[in-house]
Amino acid sequence: MRPASEDELSEMVRAARGPLVVRGGGTRALGRPGIGDLLETGGLSGITLYEPGALTVVVRAGTPLADLEAALHAEGQRLPFEPMDMRALLGSSGIPTVGGMVASNASGPRRVQAGACRDSLIGVRLVDGTGTVIKNGGRVMKNVTGYDLVKLMAGSWGTLGVLTECSFKLLPVPAAEVTLLGDEVSPQQAVQIMGQALGTPYEVNGAAWGANGRVALRIEGFAEQVAYRGAALRAALGGTWEMLDGEASADLWRGIRDVKAFAGQAGDVWRISVRPSDAPEMVARAGCPVAMDWGGGLIWALCASGRDLRADLGAFRGHATLIRGSEATRAALPVFQPEAAPVAALAQGLRARFDPRGVLNPGLMG
Repeated sequence: MRPASEDELSEMVRAARGPLVVRGGGTRALGRPGIGDLLETGGLSGITLYEPGALTVVVRAGTPLADLEAALHAEGQRLPFEPMDMRALLGSSGIPTVGGMVASNASGPRRVQAGACRDSLIGVRLVDGTGTVIKNGGRVMKNVTGYDLVKLMAGSWGTLGVLTECSFKLLPVPAAEVTLLGDEVSPQQAVQIMGQALGTPYEVNGAAWGANGRVALRIEGFAEQVAYRGAALRAALGGTWEMLDGEASADLWRGIRDVKAFAGQAGDVWRISVRPSDAPEMVARAGCPVAMDWGGGLIWALCASGRDLRADLGAFRGHATLIRGSEATRAALPVFQPEAAPVAALAQGLRARFDPRGVLNPGLMG
C-alpha cells in the first residue's frame, strides 16, 4: 500500500484488519522483523512551506531527505542535527525519507551542540492507529491534545502513528569548518580530551574518537573566527594536532556520522548511550572494536554475530540498541533496551491510546 494523500492513508489505516509494517525509504531496517501488510509513505512527498527568512520548513514525511537538504542548501541553510545515513552500515538500499529520520530520531555528531532531531522538530501531522488525523505543534507551538506529540513521535519508530508532515527549525550553513585530529590515545585519554575541548569557549560542535584511536574535534563558523578558535583550542589542549579544513574535514565527519569504519565488516553493530564519564569502562566491558561520538556519550561497538552484548555489559546507566544483526539475532535478542517497569507501563499506555488495535509496527520495539 502506498497512499498518495493523508486522507487516503487515513482510510487505509482505518480499514486495516491486521498488522501494518510502516516504511519510509526502507533504509533503517532494524528492530524485530516486521510481519504484516507493507504501508509505504513515499507517496506523501514534497515541501509544503519554506520560509528561509524565518528559518522554518514544513515537509511531507515521504519526501526524500536528499531533496529537502538540496532545497535548504540552495538557501544556505541546513537541518541542525546532522542526520546519519545508515545505508552503508546496514547494507541497505532505498532512499532515506524525512519521516524515517524523525521516526528514528536520527542525530549525528553535531548533537553535542545542536541537540537531537526532536529538538529541531517543531510540528507534526500524523495518522494514529484508528485512522484519525492528528496535528501538534507547528510554527506556533500549542499542545492541543494533552501530549507533546512532537517529542513523542521522534524515536517512536512508527508505533504510535504514521507521520504525514513534519516542521523543522533550521540553521544557516557556516562559512568554514576546521577539524583538529590528534595522535592515537586510549579511550580514557580520549574522553578526558573531548570533555576538556567541549568545556572550552571555542564552540566545539563535534567530538569523536575513532576506531583508529584518534580524537577528532570540529569547529564551524565564519572563516576568521574558525581560524582563531582552532588555534586557541590547539594551544589550550597542548600536544600535536593535525588540522583539516574544507572538504577534508567534511568528509571525515560524514564518515564519523555514518559509522563507515564498521560498514561492510562482519559482525553485529550495537549503539550504546552512556554518560561520557562511564564510556571507558563500557569500552573495556565490550571488549570489541569500538568508536565514540558525542564526547564519549555514544559508543558504536562491532561485535561477534549473535553475541548478547547487553548481557555482557551488565548493569550501567544508559541503554544499548542492536543496530545491525541477522534476522535470527534480531528475533532472539531484544533490539531495544528493556524498559524499567514504570517506563514500560507508560509506554504501553501511550500505545494503547494512539494504537488501541495494535496494528502499527507491532513488536518492533519489543
